[in-house]
Amino acid sequence: MGDVPLWAAAALWGAVAGALLPRAAYRFAVPVGEAWRVRCPGEHVLRGWLGPVDCGECARQGAPFAPLSAVTALLCAALAAATGPRPELPVWLLLAPVGVLLGVVDVRVRRLPDVLTLPLAAAALALLGLASLLPGHAGHWSTAWGGACALGVGYAVLHLVNPDGMGLGDAKLALGMGAVLGWYGWSAVLLGTFAAVLAGALYGGALVAVRRARRKAGIAFGPFLLGGTLAGVLIGAYTALS
Repeated sequence: MGDVPLWAAAALWGAVAGALLPRAAYRFAVPVGEAWRVRCPGEHVLRGWLGPVDCGECARQGAPFAPLSAVTALLCAALAAATGPRPELPVWLLLAPVGVLLGVVDVRVRRLPDVLTLPLAAAALALLGLASLLPGHAGHWSTAWGGACALGVGYAVLHLVNPDGMGLGDAKLALGMGAVLGWYGWSAVLLGTFAAVLAGALYGGALVAVRRARRKAGIAFGPFLLGGTLAGVLIGAYTALS
């Protein structure tokens, strides 16, 4: 039996990691100002943060977060295919499940918890720092720091200008996304930022067109920031691999 392809191994990792996310997504998906959920849909106390939404005391209530495993597997496979066996790949595979978790929570309640966004930024910079010490890496730790600062400050300014349109949580998430994009250089930062802003603008415009939102109403921008970062990383990694 031949060796398992790298993308297949990454997909398996993503599937397993994604299967552990539903309970955390359920517990974190509460409006701003409310405490994290401590009970399952059957009103039993939830212990821990990883695993299914339902606890062992109740009949299974369905799986509102069931696609998380498939989505995470697909993302990890794509990252492995674009990056190849380089030192930064484990960093992407470790960060991807957290990105999926943040995207789901933001879509559901328009909230990006500090307990996820700030450690994500710190972990991205620390892990990329380690990757930069290994032979065969294709990025630069210095531009990862620069990207984190540039996007963090840029989104913070947007929040100050229009707090209803851009949340402070987006600025905190931008720190980590800037680090990830900056690893592959400023072109990746620009590409990822442009993709995120364009997708968000098109989505917001569509909502206004169908009268589902006011012109200056805010949207959950986290998924677009995450998606733009994914696009920038995939293209940056593939370009470096070529």
